[in-house]
Amino acid sequence: MISLTGIEKRYSTHVAIGPIDVDLPAGGITALIGPNGAGKSTLLTMIGRLLEADAGTISIAGHDVASTKSRELAKVVAILRQENHFVTRLTVRQLVGFGRYPYSRGRLTVDDEAIIDRSIDFLGLAELEGRYLDELSGGQRQRAYVAMVLAQDTDYVLLDEPLNNLDIQHAVQMMRHLHRAATELGRTIVVVLHDINFAGHYADRVCAMKDGAVVAFGTPDEIVQPDVLTEIFDTPVEVIEGPRGPLAVYY
Repeated sequence: MISLTGIEKRYSTHVAIGPIDVDLPAGGITALIGPNGAGKSTLLTMIGRLLEADAGTISIAGHDVASTKSRELAKVVAILRQENHFVTRLTVRQLVGFGRYPYSRGRLTVDDEAIIDRSIDFLGLAELEGRYLDELSGGQRQRAYVAMVLAQDTDYVLLDEPLNNLDIQHAVQMMRHLHRAATELGRTIVVVLHDINFAGHYADRVCAMKDGAVVAFGTPDEIVQPDVLTEIFDTPVEVIEGPRGPLAVYY
């Protein structure tokens, strides 16, 4: 479980996150949704200790995020931010190999290579593993970054808008990969999403944020409701029954 107690982050007297008190259960996919500026990415980066909270505590599977040694925390939680800009030219396999650094410290073992193989195969990248990142499409490159995170072999995975800049086909494929990672590999995935229908269809839980606060938390059926979404996004939202569950329609 990821437990947040009294979490705050302040940028000015007018811009602040929190205080936030919420428990994100282990297992499955939890989607963080909300309008731009709601605090979703800030919250995710604080959970992943890429940003320090000004107040409160965060624990992941009983590990205090603020005090756990970096090498040990990297074996518990992996995080992928939106900004992935490697200066050095890397192949897919070299990139995925970085996920083993908390264990290998740069000296890959036979076991490390086997986990890299598994992660590459899981994301369907075997035919591309020798290609350079700048030779890939946006969807292929995003899969490579997710494979790197999975190769870190942590129980908890944090992803900040992994569907960013993906077309519908590749966004669907990515969510299917994440669903498989949660169900087949037993990972707990927390993901920032902008599309409420992707969250409603693929997530097990939805955490809705607005103005730096958690305003709703529950199952997709509980959150994908006209009154709830209209309040969150400040725009009229209608919910219709689709072939695989409720669908949000904006107008």
